[in-house]
Formats: sequence, structure tokens, C-alpha cells
Amino acid sequence: MRYVGFRVNKKGISMSSFKIAENKIGPGEPCFVIAEIAQAHDGSLGMAHAYIDAVATAGADAIKFQTHIANQESSIHEPWRVKFSKQDDTRYDYWKRMEFSVQQWAGLKKHADERGIVFLSSAFSIQAVEILKNLEMAAWKIASGEINNFKLLKAMGDTKKPIILSTGMSGYKEIDNSVNFVKEMGNALAILQCTTSYPTAPEKIGINLLHEYRDRYNIPYGLSDHSGTIYPGLACAAEGANILELHVTMSREMFGPDVVASITTNELKQLIEGMRFIEKMYQSPISKDKIAPEFDELRKIFTKSLFANKTLLKGALLKEEDIILLKPGSGIPADHLGNYLGKELNCTVEEGEMLKESFFKAWTK
Repeated sequence: MRYVGFRVNKKGISMSSFKIAENKIGPGEPCFVIAEIAQAHDGSLGMAHAYIDAVATAGADAIKFQTHIANQESSIHEPWRVKFSKQDDTRYDYWKRMEFSVQQWAGLKKHADERGIVFLSSAFSIQAVEILKNLEMAAWKIASGEINNFKLLKAMGDTKKPIILSTGMSGYKEIDNSVNFVKEMGNALAILQCTTSYPTAPEKIGINLLHEYRDRYNIPYGLSDHSGTIYPGLACAAEGANILELHVTMSREMFGPDVVASITTNELKQLIEGMRFIEKMYQSPISKDKIAPEFDELRKIFTKSLFANKTLLKGALLKEEDIILLKPGSGIPADHLGNYLGKELNCTVEEGEMLKESFFKAWTK
């Protein structure tokens, strides 16, 4: 486990940061949380706007949709990943139903701006890139299935905006090629571990790959999570990840293929609160010796002092059985008992009375 703010990889090379809108992405910065809506709106513009309000209220840094133009990215031969829709005969029909107009996308972007949340959308065609480019979108997210679509990567890279690369179905050879391609274009780049499995089992999350990516590519890194739980996101905060993307739904009873791999908007709020707590915890190391004096008054309440276990006569030599340790700790501290054993009392002490240093003729600490 590492402290948030660690800036150097195994090779001793400092990692650089970049910005998505006003959000700094990189070492020592809060993890940038992207609420992935994808097709959770089921083609309803009103529902898409409702998601903007919901995830903004939950505290997400960005909301991400997917911009589909059916005849530019699919065909009637595309098979279903999961045949979930009773109203769409083909996958192509489904993508067609997910389309929004240019004006509708502009309205969603404007709404996100008004709520102070970054608007993002994955493009699955050059035409989708053009739509989103005209909206001056702050960054690009490459879906796992497009990682080797260099024509699409170049269209995004030409905008000089940052690129977030997801690695869901790829091995290192394919990832290396795409990372090098983007780096050669000169775009700021971040990489996300992703396992294309809905939902993703804990043993398939690949949290170990976060630091592998950091050391291999020396760029900001994170996780695209499909587990449908808040736990990988909390682990990301503890591991110092720079970006977390995860699917969000209004309710687990909602319709759509990604619901099983999504967290609810209420869980999103809880997750973000937990991540910020963890980040602050890791960024705030303490010294026990420096913090202990803050609790001096509490010590008097919670610790114990020396009390007489019975009436002790003047001139008696103090024995261990004469003492009981009781609260409060405002008298002779319990751990000083050995310093007083065998010392002579210069006065009578009543049973239950707190002992004081002045009760002894001669004593040493």
C-alpha cells in the first residue's frame, strides 16, 4: 500500500500531471471520479438529464455518456452481448434507439456545465468525435473495444485534448501500441485497468495492475470498474489511483444490460465520501509524540491514579496491597506506583482518598 502523493515510479522518474477542465489529474491529487451512465438512460433524454443532477449531487467529478451513431459504428450483423431488450430486434436497432441529436448533446453538455460537473462521452465513430469536438469536451475516453482503432485515436488526438485509455480486453502488446501512438501525438494520457466482465468478480479486478501501469508507462492511472460494488473504488483511493470510472444506475431495478455492474447513485455518494476520507487519511501522517499533548485533559478522565484501598495510618510504609487504582488520572499516575512503595506517610489517609505527593515524608520520582 502506498501514500497518496507518491510521485516517483520504480525507475525513479517523476510522473507528470495534466488537467481535465479545472481538475488536476496526477500524483497527490484527489482521485478523479467519473460516473459512467453509458445507456442507463435507455434512450430517454429526460432520464439522461436526471442522471446529471443525481451524480452531481452525489459528488462525482465527471459524468460520462456514450455517443452512438448506429450506421457509423455497427451493422445488422452485430451480435448481442446480452439479449436484454424486448423492443429492439437487433443490436443495431438498439444503438439507433440510443442516439441523441446534436442539439440534445449540446443540451446535456450545458446542463453538466451548470451543475459544475465535467461532461464526457465515449465516441464510437469519427462522426461522434465531430459532434463532441464541437461541444469542446474536456477530454476523450477510449472504450476498450476501440483501443486499436487508430483512425479514431488520431481524430481524438488531433484535438490535443487529454485521452483516457481503457484496457478491458487487451494484453500488453496491444496496450503498448496504443499508449505509444497517443504519446507520439503529444496528448496527455491516462490509462485505466479494466476487465470486460459484467459484473466483475473480485479476483478479476486486477488491482495489482494499477502500479504495473504506473511503472510501465509513467502516466496517471486508475480503474474502470464493473464490479457493481463500492469496494474497488475504496481500494483505488488507498492505492493512490488518479482516476476511477464506474457504472451508475438510479436503482438496481432499472432496465438495461449494465445494471448488474453498476452502483446506485446513493452508493456513489457513499463511495465518494469514503474515498475522500481515505485520501485525507493518507495525506495526513501524524506523530504520536506531537499529537499526544492534545489529549492531556482527556488523560485525566480516562487514566487512573493511586487511591487508598483502606485507612492508612501516619508513619505507615506504603505497600502494594494498600493501593487501588481508580479514575480520574489527575492524581499520582498509576504507572508511578513503584516510586512510592516503601515510602513513609506523614499523615493518616482515609480509605478511598486519592494519594498526593505531599502525603509522604520523603519520596523520589
